[in-house]
Amino acid sequence: MKPARRKSLARWLADCFDISERRACWVVQLNRSTWHYKSQRDEQVALKQRIREIVETRTRYGHRRIHALLQREGWPINHKRVYRLYCEMGLQMRHKTPKRRVKAKLREDRQPAKRQNDCWSMDFMADQMFDGKKLRVLTIVDNFSRVSPAIGVGYRYTGYDVVRTLEIAIKRYGTPKTIRVDNGPEFVSKEVDLWAYANGVTLDYSRPGRPTDNAFEVFNARVRQACLNQHGFSSLEDARSKIEQWRDDYNRKRPHSMLGYLTPLEYAVEQPSEPDDTQQIGQIFADCLA
Repeated sequence: MKPARRKSLARWLADCFDISERRACWVVQLNRSTWHYKSQRDEQVALKQRIREIVETRTRYGHRRIHALLQREGWPINHKRVYRLYCEMGLQMRHKTPKRRVKAKLREDRQPAKRQNDCWSMDFMADQMFDGKKLRVLTIVDNFSRVSPAIGVGYRYTGYDVVRTLEIAIKRYGTPKTIRVDNGPEFVSKEVDLWAYANGVTLDYSRPGRPTDNAFEVFNARVRQACLNQHGFSSLEDARSKIEQWRDDYNRKRPHSMLGYLTPLEYAVEQPSEPDDTQQIGQIFADCLA
């Protein structure tokens, strides 16, 4: 047992059973000098703050480069301490720019969407038809208004299929600034990358092993509970028709508690995408609502 664990156990025995310090240490085989020892280590607040400042300005630097910079500035530390603090602060992320033309966000704290088309979320779901054939469902939702611009359905989904669905979505509701996606093969494909580059869209990729980075899963839950679990699909056309009917009902008729019990389209009309695009965006969603 580690000394720190023994120390905490000895203190617990002394407090709970009202025994002396000497007896408590004897029971857990702890040296009394360890009982009285107080760590001289400071909280290293200044060092942590400096590491965070370096990470915010030099997003591609890992712990080794950060250690080199700190040594140049005169910090008397070794690389092991830098690595430990680097991990404690949750900065251990990929420091290479992904091989994409679109600039991925690195180490940025995500802010809530402030207006329409500020940020979309995109994810895949799975279902099956009566005959057991697998279906893939691509869900897209606006993180601000909760409008679903499009839902794609197919037996299989490639990067080309994702681009086709995105083209349908932006024709209906405009082009988003950012789309949050995971690291699935369809989303990291060259086709999606080129589409995002051509349309000026930033692909905000989740960190590997961190599914909560794209945490707008509540919409997927609604699709699962209110649509996929409620219907049986006899063919691909039948699935597309029923899912599209549900999407239209969700956007136009379903009151959303987070939007003051307005429907997503009603809320989108009241909250235009950009202050200088009030007329244009308002007209787009008014047409959809009509």
